[in-house]
Amino acid sequence: MEQQGIIIRALSGFYDVDTGETVVRCRARGKLRKEGITPVVGDHVTFQSSGDSGYVQTVLERRNVFVRPAVANVDALVMMASQVNPVTEPFLIDRVAAIAAVQNVDTYLVLTKCDLDPANKLYEIYRDTGIHVLRTSTVTGQGVEALRELLRGKLVAFTGNSGIGKSTMLNALYPEANMPTGEVSEKLGRGRHTTRHVELFTLPDGTKIMDTPGFSSFDTDMMELGEPENLAYAFPEFRPFLGKCRFDDCMHVKEPGCAILEALADGRIHKSRHDSYLKLYEKRREIKPWEQKKD
Repeated sequence: MEQQGIIIRALSGFYDVDTGETVVRCRARGKLRKEGITPVVGDHVTFQSSGDSGYVQTVLERRNVFVRPAVANVDALVMMASQVNPVTEPFLIDRVAAIAAVQNVDTYLVLTKCDLDPANKLYEIYRDTGIHVLRTSTVTGQGVEALRELLRGKLVAFTGNSGIGKSTMLNALYPEANMPTGEVSEKLGRGRHTTRHVELFTLPDGTKIMDTPGFSSFDTDMMELGEPENLAYAFPEFRPFLGKCRFDDCMHVKEPGCAILEALADGRIHKSRHDSYLKLYEKRREIKPWEQKKD
């Protein structure tokens, strides 16, 4: 008998599918692999089961899907960052936010550990970007209730550096989750990967939160950024100036009469954000046309 449900956990080729009444552990049918489809947490799927195990038959149409974190159908990405161990580089925030923007998904920037450092530098960079920025501390409770209200009723994925405090924040929002947490290495400046798989939790108020493994590098699938000539649209604060450059094909790198560069010079765009745009633009431009073909 074919049933429908949502994948709430993906681990080692197994997918836990929640039907609303029960959770069935499934594998994916071989035809999905042949079609180049990998189920991810957040996918709505059809499956056939026998007892408490089954096989995913089809992945239903997605509103959006991300490679890292491997999630689908989210309302927003919650990017957690800190200005104290581990320190988050703005470029990491910017590439996550750009990938989200390409798929018309909001990014919420949650600055953590503000009891140790108020993250003034990061707040200054992002306060006028169109990205919602929130200072928090699970020690003092700062911003936790505001974050809960911001997320209420949405399906969101938490992402960020290893050791940034995703599981700790999830525990503060949803104590019943009882997620394991790990200390941050002072020497290495990063945390142990206490979350080793993506998992979706439903809060009592109906909010759905995905906890994802932390990461410590900038690797990503640059194809997620879309075409290089459209990358500027992934930076919300650039948009008021787009279409106002001297040249229609302006890439906002060093062209004369560029409205983006003029806004940068006037302080209306933060240099850190434009630096990230240049880096992402160059990385995306390096992908050759034949490398863009999907199997």
